[in-house]
Amino acid sequence: MNPPELPSAQTLRQGALAAAATLRVLANQDRLLLLCQLSQGEKSVSELQSLLDLQQPSLSQQLGVLRQENLVSTRRDGKQIYYRISDGRVLTLLETLYTLYCPAD
Repeated sequence: MNPPELPSAQTLRQGALAAAATLRVLANQDRLLLLCQLSQGEKSVSELQSLLDLQQPSLSQQLGVLRQENLVSTRRDGKQIYYRISDGRVLTLLETLYTLYCPAD
C-alpha cells in the first residue's frame, strides 16, 4: 500500500498564505472576542456591544476588518444589522482555541 500523496508545494504555499491571513485577524483580542460570541450564533451589533462592552467606534472598526477578510457576513432586518461567521474553518479554529485556552472552572 502506497502512502497518501502529499499536496504540491504550490498548494501548500497557498494554504499557508490563507492560514497566516486568518491568524493575523485572530491575533487581535477584540476581533477574537467578537468571533467567540458569533461562534454561538448570529448576533446584532447592539447585542455584541452589550455582551463585550466595546465602544461603538472600536466595535465597528473590528467588525469591518472581519467583513473585509470574509470571516463574517451580515444580514439586515430593518435598522438592525446581524453578523454571523461565514467560514466554517474559523469555527473549527475557535473550537480548538476554546478547548486550549478556556478550560472549565
